Amino acid sequence: MSAATTPSGRGRPSLTPPADAKPPVRHPDAPAPGELLGSHYDQCFACGEDQPHGLHLAARAGEGVSVTAEFTVQPAHQGAPGLAHGGVLATALDETLGSLNWLLRVIAVTRRLESDFVQPVPVGSTLHLTARCTAVAGRKIYSTAEGRVGGPDGPVAVRADALFVEVKLDHFTTHGRSEEVHAAMSDPDQVKVARAFEVNP
Repeated sequence: MSAATTPSGRGRPSLTPPADAKPPVRHPDAPAPGELLGSHYDQCFACGEDQPHGLHLAARAGEGVSVTAEFTVQPAHQGAPGLAHGGVLATALDETLGSLNWLLRVIAVTRRLESDFVQPVPVGSTLHLTARCTAVAGRKIYSTAEGRVGGPDGPVAVRADALFVEVKLDHFTTHGRSEEVHAAMSDPDQVKVARAFEVNP
């Protein structure tokens, strides 16, 4: 999902949940554990099926409020010769963390993402990602993720903590480019997703 707009003059929000934060609750209509979540938008660089050089990241629902995902690093994703670009790895983490919102059945955007790059990820390798929601405080959603190479039990290559903020659909109609927004909303699959995610309208 796109980053939330940061009003000028405000400090950086904390990634530590406040004392009154609640444990996340999986929505009763959330996809079942093991179910493929699919793309939230076919033009998304991270998960979109119609992006030729995108990550084509595939996420699956896990137990509780958790997901797993993976993508294979292609030559178009490299920064240094033969190695994944750090920004691409951050994108994979952000997309995986954002997929948690499917399990909460809310629309939310990234407010803050803090990444750690532990080791290089070579082109041709598959990054296995896991993410879980740790707390919810009002509109704020706290989560954490990591990515491993060489298999789901391989060494950790990247980690991230994130804060997402719940928004309404008008966040996208206000800040997005109108032609893309209208094209997405005219797609029957996109309308279905949007309606499923619009809670407390």
